[in-house]
Amino acid sequence: MKLKCNRQSFCEAVAVVSRAVSPRSSLPALEGVLVRARSGGVDLFGYDLDTGISTHIDAAVEEPGEIVLTAKVLLDIVKRMPGDTVSLSVGERSLTELRSGMAEYTILGIPADEFPEFPQVAEPTALSLAQNVLKSMIEQTLFAVSQSDAKPVHTGSLFEVAQGNVTVVSVDGYRLALRKEKAKTDRDIKFIVPGKTLSEISRILADSDEAAEILVSKKHIIFNIGSFSVYSRLLEGDFLDYRAAIPKSHNTTVRVAVREFVDSIERTSLLISDRIKSPLRVSFQKEMILLACSTSLGKASDQTGAKLDGETLEMGFNNRYLLDALRASGCDEVLLEISGALSPMKIVPPEGDQFLFLVLPVRLKNE
Repeated sequence: MKLKCNRQSFCEAVAVVSRAVSPRSSLPALEGVLVRARSGGVDLFGYDLDTGISTHIDAAVEEPGEIVLTAKVLLDIVKRMPGDTVSLSVGERSLTELRSGMAEYTILGIPADEFPEFPQVAEPTALSLAQNVLKSMIEQTLFAVSQSDAKPVHTGSLFEVAQGNVTVVSVDGYRLALRKEKAKTDRDIKFIVPGKTLSEISRILADSDEAAEILVSKKHIIFNIGSFSVYSRLLEGDFLDYRAAIPKSHNTTVRVAVREFVDSIERTSLLISDRIKSPLRVSFQKEMILLACSTSLGKASDQTGAKLDGETLEMGFNNRYLLDALRASGCDEVLLEISGALSPMKIVPPEGDQFLFLVLPVRLKNE
């Protein structure tokens, strides 16, 4: 195999596909990037048997062929090469030469037949969303994906396509995040995408209205984003009946400015840490929200302006869960809808139903 290509393009492609490479594996090929040269360009693949990323870049291919190169070594080399172009050639016993400017490396590759095939997505259902919309939907729900393997199905986000809408839902037992958008599709479908896959997709998606294509089969999914394709297995199992978890009514509505509320929570939480935990005491009053916490380090209190309609009340919250939901809103203002001191609090936009966050309260001890 012999080829020459733009070093920056090659470096960017290796960097992205390397994110799907297994850091440690009993199969050495899974720690590598498959480089496949063919007429017109080079295809690169990374795959850890759960998630795969592939891409194509232009290249002058003198001799087609394929080789697997250890991802970390390849990326470290290409990042530091001095020239604008890089040439790659594979000789006997998979010895691979990389040249750029005056720099030259010879590294041992792995035969391409040891690299596993990507899964086939048979008879897929197709769905298309603008990249900036899909990016927003993922970023506004990914924070609530469960980090525990106690219920593996909740380590991913539920995608529900029905009646011209796409709804993405994440839950972790303490909070819920829901995001809804219009979409063009002729079929209703549900599937659960692993959080790890969604995190990688979010990094690839651009802030543009260019379309991202989603192809879904029974067990696998492909996201085609520009020149990149992300393959993933789907999670199987019974996802939480999220509609039943969302309170149907509320007695109190609080309108609050997000930035000011976040700043107030952050100030009050300075005495809380992973080692020193304490609930945040939040008192909803007619014209303000009072915040307080007490830990072994001391006490803190603060307040922020708000407009309350309904009953005043006091609740306890995990400060990080509250902050995650508020930051994900992307709004200047939000509405807090509350039905009781021990009921989940809804965070919704002032208008519409584009998102909904649910944060479970913490029972407060009487001081």
